[in-house]
Amino acid sequence: MDPWVYPRERWLGNITLGLGLLVWALLVLGTFGIALIYVLLGFIGYVFAQSAVIAWIKGTAVKLSPTQLPELHARFQACCGYLGIEEPPEAYLLHGDGIFNAFATRFFGRNFVVLLSDVVDAMEAQPDGINFYIGHELGHIRRGHLTGHIWRAPVLWIPLLGAAYSRAQEYTCDLHGAACCEQADSPPRALVALAAGAQQWRNVDLQRYANQSAGNSGFWASFHELIAGYPWLTKRVARAIDPAAKLPSRNPLAYVLAIFVPYTGRAGGGALALLVVVAVIGVLAAVALPAYKDYQSRAAVSQAWSEAAPVREAVGNYYKEKEEIPDSLEAAGAPQILPNGAVVKLDASTMVVEVETGKGTLLMEPSATEDGVAWNCVAGEDLTEKALPVSCRK
Repeated sequence: MDPWVYPRERWLGNITLGLGLLVWALLVLGTFGIALIYVLLGFIGYVFAQSAVIAWIKGTAVKLSPTQLPELHARFQACCGYLGIEEPPEAYLLHGDGIFNAFATRFFGRNFVVLLSDVVDAMEAQPDGINFYIGHELGHIRRGHLTGHIWRAPVLWIPLLGAAYSRAQEYTCDLHGAACCEQADSPPRALVALAAGAQQWRNVDLQRYANQSAGNSGFWASFHELIAGYPWLTKRVARAIDPAAKLPSRNPLAYVLAIFVPYTGRAGGGALALLVVVAVIGVLAAVALPAYKDYQSRAAVSQAWSEAAPVREAVGNYYKEKEEIPDSLEAAGAPQILPNGAVVKLDASTMVVEVETGKGTLLMEPSATEDGVAWNCVAGEDLTEKALPVSCRK
């Protein structure tokens, strides 16, 4: 068992992957491949957007190499080796404009890790803390987080589920970051810098900060964490100090409200993620609504065919006894209105019986047999062939 994987990520990953693949299959099969058009359009949009990001990184950031920022490059390579990443991704240093972070991304099979300069500068007093950020981003690559979301995309919006999986990924990557550090306090120090800033992180009492999580377990704090893709930083620091730390439980009532809020992004929001959700719902609606209408038509036609059995029997017996087509349903002793209110008509020239089902016209066509008359169902006005009961089709 991989010691750098947060246990909850395993089963949440399996659940989201299984459900995601099932939904993709239903979308493709249910739309007869039309969903693939949405996928293609989404891929084209992704290529343009992601290519802009990669071009910006390569055209602006400083690429790490043995001769360019060699110490930082050595840290990066060492962490890749420790985590067993045989093909290290390209690594860059980029000015963060005051933002403390790092990120990993991917484009056409190539992985990239970008360290923002502010967080590197902040860790100057404890360089081992830089290893935490490097390891965290390599964790996303090692665990396939940059590609796995594609297969899970249709279900990641599900309330509670998608956000829980995202938070579990963060805990996993924190474990990867800690694995790259030599000093025990480097992971929590690196995390606390995100809260206290470039200078004051040195003065923060780590355990006191971790203990703050106990006072942030009320209804609203619980609710906003449940719909977000990141755990509260106090909890991440607590687990960085002690991976087995018992964290305070969330307010149970927060789950009741959170179950009505779809997860739309790792930051708890985001226009792109929302568009994905809307697109998936749109495709599902495009499949479900026609399918429901077809179901209604089939149900109405099946009911009409079944309730019209006395009409067919009466008209058939009249023809068998008198060897002529009745002038009317009344002459044949057949009902002109079915129990469900559908109106029945008889074509006196062809002996075709018409039933207005409310979803279209059902035609019941006769054919002479040795025993009398056999009946077939035929789609009339506003009725499709697939709405007919299989047992009576020609």
